[in-house]
Amino acid sequence: MPSLSTELTRRLGIRHPVVQGGMHHVGLAPLAGAVSRAGALGIITALSLRSPELLRDEIGKARSIAGADAPVGVNLTLLPTLVPPNYQAYADVCVEERVPVIETAGHIQGLEPFVRLFKSKGAVIVHKCTQVRHARSAAKLGVDMISIDGFECAGHPGEADVGNWVLAPQAARELDVPFIVSGGVATGSQLAAALALGACGVNMGTRFMATTEAPIHDNVKRAIVQGGADSTVLVMRTMRNTTWSRARCTERCSRRRATWSGASGAPASAWPSSTTSCPCRSSSRGWWPRPWRSSPRSWRGWW
Repeated sequence: MPSLSTELTRRLGIRHPVVQGGMHHVGLAPLAGAVSRAGALGIITALSLRSPELLRDEIGKARSIAGADAPVGVNLTLLPTLVPPNYQAYADVCVEERVPVIETAGHIQGLEPFVRLFKSKGAVIVHKCTQVRHARSAAKLGVDMISIDGFECAGHPGEADVGNWVLAPQAARELDVPFIVSGGVATGSQLAAALALGACGVNMGTRFMATTEAPIHDNVKRAIVQGGADSTVLVMRTMRNTTWSRARCTERCSRRRATWSGASGAPASAWPSSTTSCPCRSSSRGWWPRPWRSSPRSWRGWW
């Protein structure tokens, strides 16, 4: 297959402007190595491995599959948790193994020391963002490239609900660093569309899950291949997996309260009456999902 030269291919030393994005328990050596061998960029998801030393072993396995001249990257996702992993130890392995491309994701507050570390060793840093304002902040920290994740993106698409047809042109206007498009990409025509919108490549995840090398059940792969345009399901929306801004949450709650009785048949008094916090967050069990379980058609489209 002939190669397509873009800023992404030139910067990363690959033949095709395609990145296999980090996916927990999917982005392991067999898949990452095969993608890199095919001329794109395969990525190992660091935190899928239980220890930094297991990551070191996985990098070696992927390189043996990819071949000496094909780069293999590593995804390092920085998320706040009660018991955080030893991010520094995973980062040190990437440095010691001279990983040429690091895909970072998560909260930008903890990103800066890792940017300095990876840049000092010559690695290219691709940071994933769901909004252009976040991308501008990451660029100021020194990341080399942005993966702009539209609402079509699997994993953590953010809470802004903005698709790539809007995000990509905005990124092209406002960013001073190259960017790739992530989300809703599985074909050559979609790659061409991303390039036309100003991107220098694409990041694909779900499409690679349907490959032989992906370590998931064949029934899941079959469901992906046979799925239609309306087969995607959003999960953990009500748990605010990506935190809502206070203004947006309050605005949505106001609309829900205004139509509460008519939509659910519940008395108005059933609406939480807390004056100190948003009613969406009034229960640790998650108050919001309860009404639509009994009346899904009435509630469809509210969220």
